[in-house]
Amino acid sequence: MDTPEEPLPPVVYTMENKPIVTCAGDQNLFTSIYPTLSQQLPREPMEWRRSYGRAPKMIHLESNFVQFKEELLPKDGNKALLTFPFLHIYWTECCDTEVYKATVKDDLTKWQNVLKAHSSVDWLIVVVENDAKKKNKTNILPRTSIVDKIRNDFCNKQSDRCVVLSDPLKDSSRTQESWNAFLTKLRTLLLMSFTKNLGKFEDDMRTLREKRTEPGWSFCDYFMVQEELAFVFEMLQQFEDALVQYDELDALFSQYVVNFGAGDGANWLTFFCQPVKSWNGLVLRKPIDMEKRELIQRQEATLLDLRSYLFSRQCTLLLFLQRPWEVAQRALELLHSCVQELKLLEVSVPPGALDCWVLLSCLEVLQRIEGCCDRAQIDSNIAHTVGLWSYATGKLKSLGYLCGLVSEKGPNSEDLNRTVDLLAGLGAERPETANTAQSPYKKLKEALSSVEAFEKHYLDLSHATIEMYTSIGRTRSAKFVGKDLAEFYMRKRSPQKAEGYLQGALKNYLAEGWALPVTHTRKQLAECQKHLGQTSSYLQTSSLLAGDQHLAEEERKYFCQEILSFAGRPVDSPGHRVVLPMQSFAQLRDLHFDPSHAVVHAGGTLSVDITMHSQMPVPIHVDQIAVNVHFSIERNSYRKTAEWLTKHRTPNGIIHFPPEASPLPSTQSGLSALELSEVFERSPSDNSLTTAGIICRNVHLLLRRQESGPALDTPSGVALEDGAYVLRCSSVTLQPGANKVSFRTQAKEPGTYTLRQLCASVGPVWFVLPHIYPIVQYDVYSQEPQLHVEPLADSLLAGIPQKVKFTVTTGHYTVKNGDSLQLSNVEAMLILCRAEHRAVVYSNSREESSTAPLRIQSSDKVTSIGLPAAPAYHVIEFELEVLSLPSAPAANRESDPLGTPEPHRKQKDRQRTDHCMITTDHKVSIDCPWSIYSTVIALTFSVPFRTTHSLLSAGTRKYVQVCVQNLSDLDFQLSDSNLTDTGDEADLQLTPLNTQSPQHVHSRQSVLFVWELRWTREPPPALHCRFSVGFCPALEEPLTVPLQPYTYEFQVENFFTLYTVRAEIAPPAGAEFCKTGSLCSLEVSITRLADLLDVDKDEALTESDECFSTKLMYEVVDNSSSWAVCGKSCGVISMPVSSQATHRVRMEVMPLFAGYLPLPDVRLFKYLPHHSAHSSQLDADSWIENDSLSVDKHLDDHLDCSSIRSRGSGHSVSSSEHKGLPMPRLQALPTGQVFNSSTGMQILVLPSQDDHVLEVSVT
Repeated sequence: MDTPEEPLPPVVYTMENKPIVTCAGDQNLFTSIYPTLSQQLPREPMEWRRSYGRAPKMIHLESNFVQFKEELLPKDGNKALLTFPFLHIYWTECCDTEVYKATVKDDLTKWQNVLKAHSSVDWLIVVVENDAKKKNKTNILPRTSIVDKIRNDFCNKQSDRCVVLSDPLKDSSRTQESWNAFLTKLRTLLLMSFTKNLGKFEDDMRTLREKRTEPGWSFCDYFMVQEELAFVFEMLQQFEDALVQYDELDALFSQYVVNFGAGDGANWLTFFCQPVKSWNGLVLRKPIDMEKRELIQRQEATLLDLRSYLFSRQCTLLLFLQRPWEVAQRALELLHSCVQELKLLEVSVPPGALDCWVLLSCLEVLQRIEGCCDRAQIDSNIAHTVGLWSYATGKLKSLGYLCGLVSEKGPNSEDLNRTVDLLAGLGAERPETANTAQSPYKKLKEALSSVEAFEKHYLDLSHATIEMYTSIGRTRSAKFVGKDLAEFYMRKRSPQKAEGYLQGALKNYLAEGWALPVTHTRKQLAECQKHLGQTSSYLQTSSLLAGDQHLAEEERKYFCQEILSFAGRPVDSPGHRVVLPMQSFAQLRDLHFDPSHAVVHAGGTLSVDITMHSQMPVPIHVDQIAVNVHFSIERNSYRKTAEWLTKHRTPNGIIHFPPEASPLPSTQSGLSALELSEVFERSPSDNSLTTAGIICRNVHLLLRRQESGPALDTPSGVALEDGAYVLRCSSVTLQPGANKVSFRTQAKEPGTYTLRQLCASVGPVWFVLPHIYPIVQYDVYSQEPQLHVEPLADSLLAGIPQKVKFTVTTGHYTVKNGDSLQLSNVEAMLILCRAEHRAVVYSNSREESSTAPLRIQSSDKVTSIGLPAAPAYHVIEFELEVLSLPSAPAANRESDPLGTPEPHRKQKDRQRTDHCMITTDHKVSIDCPWSIYSTVIALTFSVPFRTTHSLLSAGTRKYVQVCVQNLSDLDFQLSDSNLTDTGDEADLQLTPLNTQSPQHVHSRQSVLFVWELRWTREPPPALHCRFSVGFCPALEEPLTVPLQPYTYEFQVENFFTLYTVRAEIAPPAGAEFCKTGSLCSLEVSITRLADLLDVDKDEALTESDECFSTKLMYEVVDNSSSWAVCGKSCGVISMPVSSQATHRVRMEVMPLFAGYLPLPDVRLFKYLPHHSAHSSQLDADSWIENDSLSVDKHLDDHLDCSSIRSRGSGHSVSSSEHKGLPMPRLQALPTGQVFNSSTGMQILVLPSQDDHVLEVSVT
């Protein structure tokens, strides 16, 4: 094998690095095959399966084929993967056995021994078959014999390590198949070797990283190891994996810097804490900055060197991944983090050096991105690069201020020396940018060369940045850059250019609620307005700053003094005013009316007290505080009486004003509140707390752009109203904080007065609150005189003195001495005159003005009440006692006949009205001195008693009972009860059975009075009675007025007993007692007690030759359901009209229960024939008066009992069968004419012996 004479060139770290494959054997043979091999190898991808569960990837393998040399084999401790040979190939085309034995075999043996000595097991033997040599060598063995010998000699257990490549330079199918097999084998072995060695390298690297806590561990050494892995991934075109390695190195170094700032510093960090001597910015135009890499390898790099090199490698990989916008994002983060890391590591940096480094880095990144993207892409991705533009603008501004390029006089010698030092730290321009006209180096050097050049570059950068921010909608950031530009113009004495930028920034800060930026911007704006001579605007801004709590006290006093100084100057033109908003000067907190309801009569006095909170830091003497009032008269003013107006006002008369809209509308504009959460980071090793902080979870809502709208700063053009109605308070000193200001006004014209505007004048300076909100109004009314009469109790009771309150509202009328109220007298109502009656005069605010005795004079028809003198809009109140005569309405005989029960359908109505008192209305006509018309009032009195009467019988003896029920809430004493006959019957006596002592009747209770009726001859058909009883309230104090007795008139008819009814039950024959289930005999005896009377002369009376008779119907009813009536239970009898005439009826009944059972009830009715006066009508239903009457179905002398038991069904049958025919009817006898002597009697019934269930009735 020929040995090359040239030495091996050194490895150069470029993007063209490829895995190394050594070639031994016939070098001329490999040289002829190399072009085809280098083209065919990367054509087909291979699946690369990695360890630790990482996803497989398809890669294209390329190799750097070099001549085999023992020096290339890795020695112990060498971890360089780029110089590591991953595969060793031996090439031969020997086809002669002798040649094989003479040279090839020995060469193969030496080759394998060298590989074994270095523990290299990744090798391959390639035998090239050439048909041309076969033809020249006639005695050669077949090809397989050489291959077999090689496999037997060197590939005992790895026969696949020897492959055959047939005629590689020919174009045939056999050759193509041979190439495919060879390439597949080569790719497989190369990938296997690569995977194995790369995995071992990762394990060693991981082991080295885990030793980072040990003393002597060096980050720079580890950096070189992991970067070697990144180079390998980059060599395989796995740029994402390569980027991950650099990101891990970035994160590891950043964590060490953070720990150093927390006091946990590593020793190797001291190498990066050396002072910064060079600040030439990032280098992004070379794939690998070998100069900085060597500094890192020698551990001589500064922090900026490490960061620059690390970012340049990340930038290169990101550009290969076609992610240039991520480069801009990472660059901005890198520049900010580097500034913080230099502070944490306390690295000594010359003034302005870091600004130069940041500025050059920003421009370098921007030019690098512009070099790989077209203009359309750049314009559409401004959002990614505008941050770098803004950062560069800020750093150039800082350099300008530092080097004296912004001052009026230009840079001095110290500034020039500083500029020279900064330019010296930049060093010489790099060769790769030396021919670029607008390189970052040239731009910075030119900007620092003169004032004009700096201004040109700074304005270009600022305007470009503002334009970019505006185009992407980041208005806030654009205004922030504009604010810096305004500050630059102010330094250059160009306030007219600065004002627009300051106004724009202020508007934006106000819209988004940034308090401190608003204050700072207003200070700048005030200075600008002062230089421009804008007096009104300057005073307005000064007032805002004087009331700004974010300013120091001295600054606030300064701006307040500016306002006072202007106010104290002599005015050039009289009447000239500077109108400013009151919001910054003072705030209206509350307003209080006196009277509290804010309603005052014409000519009255109204007080208005307002509380103003002064925002000024010092006391301010105000010439005048005025409230402009708008007057209006409503069309429906007739509704607005004093009472109506009072009901529609604030009860306490205090109106609170909400805090005025802050110029920082963070809460008013609907922005969400901050959602803050705690964040804790703990060490994974010992779980100790490493960092703590807070994050805002809704920052996307808080920092989003707000819709543009009108300027939120207080407008300067406040309109000042001039009105005829003004409330004024002069010479007021407003102390810092709350102040009370009082106004007094006298009401004149009736109407509604609205407080519109509040003004405070300090010389020619007027602070105006243009609109008072909520709406504040007070009303002035003119009221007609009124008289109101009302009882002091819930209801007036008749019969006892009751108090009535008279209220005279004078309105606009003045009551004079001699004015009086003329009341017409009512017969049943008396007006009681007492000397102690007095009248009280109240003011409109219910304050007592005076008292005077009432002058009351009475005549037959009129009662005159003299009124005390009272001015207009006052109230006169006095009380009078009235007495209504008590009397109950006469009892209605027709609706409630004595002794006749009310129909069932009226029971509910009676129960509903039992507890309601009867009322009586008395109308009184009153003549008032202020009106020619009379006022009619109605007083309703309630009778406190409800009286009923009833007739009681005991055989022929009669008794009248009167029930007096107290329906009122008072207790009464009743005395002197009396019942008289108004008919003056001499033969009739009423004997009282009552006690004569006074009786106490409580509320809702009743008292009964009873009289016995006695007569000496035939009683009259009707008795007219009058009941009277004296009463008085059960009070401890006696009444001075005699009370009239309570009377009740009623009439008693048909009270004489005509019939007695007696029932008797006898046990069965041979039995001593009645038993259940056995038939017993019931005998009913009906006896007439008087001869013919006037009450008997009706349709039922019949006359015969011997005597008169009348028809009666009897009915046996068992209301207790204790008896079963067998046979007929009712019938019609003809009863002689003569004294002691008796009719007996017998029937059988059966007891249903054992015990003492009441006897069945016997009822009597008059049986009116069909030829009575009522039978002339055709409708049979009209002859039936109520449900208690029954009709004879068969018109015979004895009715069937079923027609009586089912009277309802009898009605329907008779009305259907006899419709249109005259039918008999029944008339119930009054209870006073029938006396049932068996009522209340009982009979003993024994149980039968064969009953298994015993039912006993207990009554």
